[in-house]
Amino acid sequence: MKTDRLRLVFMGSDAIALPMLNWLVGEGAALVDVVAVFTQPDRPVGRGQKVVANAIKTWALERGLPVYQPAKLTSDAREALARHEADVALVMAYGHILRDEFINTPRLGTLNLHASLLPNYRGASPIQSAVLSGDAETGVALMRIVRELDAGPVADVERVAIGPHDTALDIEAKLAAACVPLVARGLPALAAGDLDFVEQDHGAATFCRRLTKADGVLDFTAPAGVLAARVNGLFPWPSVRVAINGQDVKLGRAEATDAATANTAPGTVLGLQDGALAVATGQGVLRLLELQRPGGRMMPATDFLRGFPLETGLLLPSQPMPELVRRQST
Repeated sequence: MKTDRLRLVFMGSDAIALPMLNWLVGEGAALVDVVAVFTQPDRPVGRGQKVVANAIKTWALERGLPVYQPAKLTSDAREALARHEADVALVMAYGHILRDEFINTPRLGTLNLHASLLPNYRGASPIQSAVLSGDAETGVALMRIVRELDAGPVADVERVAIGPHDTALDIEAKLAAACVPLVARGLPALAAGDLDFVEQDHGAATFCRRLTKADGVLDFTAPAGVLAARVNGLFPWPSVRVAINGQDVKLGRAEATDAATANTAPGTVLGLQDGALAVATGQGVLRLLELQRPGGRMMPATDFLRGFPLETGLLLPSQPMPELVRRQST
């Protein structure tokens, strides 16, 4: 039976979309009928490499929704999308690049939720990049998809603050929640023909690449603020690790002070200070609030040092820090 609700297909593969999806089938169900889900194929995870469904597939199956998991977006995948006669497709963290014929299949087109304040941090790691760059805020952008990566016009954004101790994990949770009001504003406007899009300032774009374990290193000659932001931005993955007494210690949360460390080599352990492991840097002191030894669990610095004592004056090794964000070439 014909209804006035928008027929919506969701395309995504990451749990960040779950709060928004729950809104769509809850309060948003008066406006939207979620008719199908496209997500990545099941993949092996963890040490045992057991093949499991991702959180989006699990969510969809629990609600009896059709699920499609094409490894490539072939003509068969586009035909499957067309069969659902969608008014709009909504994409977030899908993991596929959409071709024009796929983008244009839904009646009102295809929208994307990107986890940054575009044109900042186009690419694969926008959440981590905003934190490790020391930004005071980030957000989610509702945009139209175009062939160029994250370059489509933007209709609306929802901003979130980045606190001094926030990790990428904390910000991901804030952004997941921020998708709800953004979509709650955007979909009614789309249905009414009132959703306006503004072109990005492409000259101001920054780009962030996919992260690797090799990114989780520190150069203690850098300022403490830069190092703390990197520790927080790369938690929980790939996370920053430092070789201490022959063991690979993972860092969980950090902060910086501008305390003077004259005549102290960067990387020198200054001891436990006010509940944090203090380390001299090129400018100021890095305060490591949480640490984890191999095979252990993440714990506050005070508890960590009870079972892993460190001698004041120990010099921690520095490593060159790979660049994670680049600006638009001019």
